[in-house]
Amino acid sequence: MSKITEIRNLIDMVPDPSRNQSLKDLNAIKHIGIDEEKDAVVLLIEVGKKTTEITSQISRQIAKLVKIDLGYKSLIIDFEQMRPKSLTKTVKIIGIVSGKGGVGKSTITANLAYAMTSLGKKVGVIDADIYGANMPKIFECENMEIAGTPDEKMYPLVIDGIEMISTEFFVEKDRALMWRGPLLNKVLKIFFEDTLWSKDLDYLLIDLPPGTGDVMMDVKNYVPDAKMVLITTPHPSASHIAIKAGFAARSLQQDILGVIENMSYYDIADQKHRIFGQGGGEIVADKLTVPLLGEIPIGQPTNGKHSIYAPTDKIGAVYLAIAKRIMEAYDRS
Repeated sequence: MSKITEIRNLIDMVPDPSRNQSLKDLNAIKHIGIDEEKDAVVLLIEVGKKTTEITSQISRQIAKLVKIDLGYKSLIIDFEQMRPKSLTKTVKIIGIVSGKGGVGKSTITANLAYAMTSLGKKVGVIDADIYGANMPKIFECENMEIAGTPDEKMYPLVIDGIEMISTEFFVEKDRALMWRGPLLNKVLKIFFEDTLWSKDLDYLLIDLPPGTGDVMMDVKNYVPDAKMVLITTPHPSASHIAIKAGFAARSLQQDILGVIENMSYYDIADQKHRIFGQGGGEIVADKLTVPLLGEIPIGQPTNGKHSIYAPTDKIGAVYLAIAKRIMEAYDRS
């Protein structure tokens, strides 16, 4: 019997308290290695909930088996939280965040979805800006209804090949959303666990609320491996708050792929008029030591849409370039 098999056989029956099943039954042992120099067992284990209480309990049980029963000097365990069953392990999840409202975060999310689709990717969008959800308006599908199943699962709407779900579909038109606490968690459960996303999604973009409130932290519980793109404008007040949002994301151990500066300039005859100031995006990117992914100018789509730019538009070409940089940054991270 090999050493790896010996270790696996010994720790297989350790339970994951968050799912009340053994690591073997859950297929939760993702890697077993041995560091001969340190006389250490190295493990990667998937857990249902990556909390200190759960990981400490598993670590203690495995340490006893590995050190006492097998005689190794040390144990190194990395834990990863399982994704909701509705999301495959291959879909790349990106949260779009901002420090303050009014910087165009939702419009950028939608246009990035269209840009990635133009690049041949299958894209989904979650409108998790709970109190300011407007993705149905941006996608021009306000009067459409989502379909469900007898077991209370939801199908996302499919607009131009993009899958999308929003809280706007669960509230009366023109009524404010007053949800807090458990109700907020319930709608996030719908998004992440009860929505029947396609299995071939390449990217899932999450339009998060501005700031660093409960929703951002709750989203972390569902998809802890989501990476972030930060939106700001050139104005110092926006960039100042965006920096705070960036450090808040870092405190949640979320990788930041880069910064997008919106409303950067107004283009007249190929002359850039920076009517809202200059340099906000660079300031945020430098402070967080991440790349500035691009500057989006002020403009109006020429394809009859009120918010979505065609790839042939100047601004549409900017979105395509930014989408490519985001995809490359994700693959490098």
